Amino acid sequence: MQNNRKITLGLDSSGPLLRVCAGDGEKIYSFHKAGIKQEQLLLPLLERTLQKAGAEMTDVKRIFFVRGPGRFTGIRISLTFASMLKYLNGAQVRSATVFEILQRQVLASRAYHVWKEAHPEGVVAVVLHAFRDEYFLQIFDGKNEPPQWLSKEQLLITLAARREPLFCAGTDKDGASLVALLGNRYRLAPMADSWVRPQTLIEMAEEEQFEKDALEPLYLKPARFELGR
Repeated sequence: MQNNRKITLGLDSSGPLLRVCAGDGEKIYSFHKAGIKQEQLLLPLLERTLQKAGAEMTDVKRIFFVRGPGRFTGIRISLTFASMLKYLNGAQVRSATVFEILQRQVLASRAYHVWKEAHPEGVVAVVLHAFRDEYFLQIFDGKNEPPQWLSKEQLLITLAARREPLFCAGTDKDGASLVALLGNRYRLAPMADSWVRPQTLIEMAEEEQFEKDALEPLYLKPARFELGR
């Protein structure tokens, strides 16, 4: 192993797919695994990722994780691990929501820029499946509107009420496209921009704006609670 390595670690345990990635300033190494018991999957996947990068846990000087929304337990896994590395390694901790990550990917995409030229008044909306017929939504219209937790019916009503064109990113149940949910009423982002990419996590880890409130989770949906109960 090399000494004095400076590794940036990216972690997403907010959804059904656990993703761990490591950047050394030159390359990004990434592995993922599906499973409910992510607390059992994390350390083996982390070890595999660091081994591929030729690094050790002590080389991690910065960690960036997805702070929500998503699975209550999953978010706690990333938050707890980030807190531990901050204490043990003195690592800098930064985080962002899935909404912020997907918006960033969309804004950098050619598909969005082409659409924006034709719809200059249009805005980005991020839609994420939460549980059963429930969804998370955040619309980036420059008004700093907070994210929402909505039933499927409420979601469709909320989107239909918007007067400006919408460029929608995100995923439906089991990571599927939003096309079955939203149809062709809105412009849908390419699937490559609707999943959290390892490169995006590593890039955002370098930005100081994501250090504020880094250890504050965004749950939106309380554990074991459903709309309508």
